[in-house]
Amino acid sequence: MLKQRPELDVVFHALADPSRRSIVERLSLGSATVTDLAAPLPMSMPAVLQHLQVLEDSGLVRSRKVGRVRTCSIEVKALQPVERWVEERRSSWERRLDRLGAYLADDDG
Repeated sequence: MLKQRPELDVVFHALADPSRRSIVERLSLGSATVTDLAAPLPMSMPAVLQHLQVLEDSGLVRSRKVGRVRTCSIEVKALQPVERWVEERRSSWERRLDRLGAYLADDDG
């Protein structure tokens, strides 16, 4: 039975959209204003703001407003549950492949 991990669902949902992944990739280089994040995206500012809201709701991005300028930054800790989940899967498959390799090696001898 699969364990329910709602924190993963929220992050994976946020990362499911290519535009949001693009925003996260840009923020991995450093903080940026909403205007800077919107510039390369082929969408309206309200659409960018909706994407940023999804990212903020997931915990991947945080923003602060100084005057009229909203600056966003990545929240790396939000990726830790995803990293652990991926690592668990990778470890499991490595063990399986190691057993298969050992079985095939024994079968050849």
